[in-house]
Amino acid sequence: MVRSRRSTVVAALAVTPLAVAVLAGACTAGGAADGKSGRAHDGGSDPARRMPVTRLTPLTEEDGYVPEGEGLEVSAEVPALERLDPELRAALREAAAAAEAEGVEVVVTSGWRSERYQRFLLDAAVTTYGSEEEAARWVATAEESSHVTGDAVDVGYTDAADWFSRFGSEFGLCQTYANELWHYELAVEPGGECPPPATDAAEGS
Repeated sequence: MVRSRRSTVVAALAVTPLAVAVLAGACTAGGAADGKSGRAHDGGSDPARRMPVTRLTPLTEEDGYVPEGEGLEVSAEVPALERLDPELRAALREAAAAAEAEGVEVVVTSGWRSERYQRFLLDAAVTTYGSEEEAARWVATAEESSHVTGDAVDVGYTDAADWFSRFGSEFGLCQTYANELWHYELAVEPGGECPPPATDAAEGS
């Protein structure tokens, strides 16, 4: 169900020592760092909802958590996939089957996420980029994130993300942000023309 990535998309949001420390020991403030598929999407911080690391419980599969450097098979029966919008999940699996028929392996590096997972990712992005403004280009708030609502999915490996960028529209899947090759949402009818992607998550929010 979970595969280690070989030639994954380079993570746009680097894993900082702080992020590693948080994940390693009773981590999770929520936030959104799409490290998996290499993307971070969303922005905005809520300091009032942050908690000391020592009082947090670890992120788990129930949060939609996918360990850094790993990916899920599109058929995996886990919350990250089961809590996606049903139409998005069906389109994802249909597209993945078509890609794999052409020899392109597809994994999901991030799908549905809990609000606390999203908040953790956002906090990590603020630490990485040094400001909430810059973090917003890569990670959305839990209130604005399409991952939290189950309307977005990140795909890997790099060749799979490239395949989706070229053929995803045949299944209604469109790249949402120009700086996130791996991030897809169900945006048009199958075979339709995808709208130009927003420059980044801050513009698209």
